[in-house]
Amino acid sequence: MEIGLYFGSFNPIHHGHLIIANFMIQQSELRQVWFVVSPQNPLKPSGSLLNEYNRFYLVQLAIEGDKNMRAVDIEFKLPRPSYTVDTLAYLKEKYPDNKFSIIMGGDSYSNLSKWKNPEYILKNHIIYVYRRLGNSKTRVGEGSKVIFMNAPIIGISSTYIRETVKKGLSIRYLVPDRVYEEIEKSAYYK
Repeated sequence: MEIGLYFGSFNPIHHGHLIIANFMIQQSELRQVWFVVSPQNPLKPSGSLLNEYNRFYLVQLAIEGDKNMRAVDIEFKLPRPSYTVDTLAYLKEKYPDNKFSIIMGGDSYSNLSKWKNPEYILKNHIIYVYRRLGNSKTRVGEGSKVIFMNAPIIGISSTYIRETVKKGLSIRYLVPDRVYEEIEKSAYYK
């Protein structure tokens, strides 16, 4: 099965993430999208991160009932910080019958050279890149399998959502209803 791995902190997951995932399922060869919740991104400070189990639960709430999307906590069991190349190796061993591709925004694609073993990733995995506001890089390395998707540009960010909560304002309609209710109930990001 063709599976797209959508890596992220998902701090918190929002409608933009879900729109991109759904677009990839409908407009690419991917049959499923797995949201890989990263406990610690080596390129981002971890100080503002909600506990990984709480973020994972929010992803589960967001995609509940969608058979084409799955929340995975694989990186919780791997050494930290999380490196995509290590996660890919683990998944290939655990699920040898599946073909794994990566879904990433143009901003992440611009930083790919800073990742661990980016050449290996580019040569061995299809990467679906969606555009992000303020980022239009489209150069592809020789031998790589990068596909630029004309996905909707979503102006919602997890940072904006966290800042909105801190200000005491509503994030309703920015996140799925069940995620909104859980953030409110548990007083996350206040």
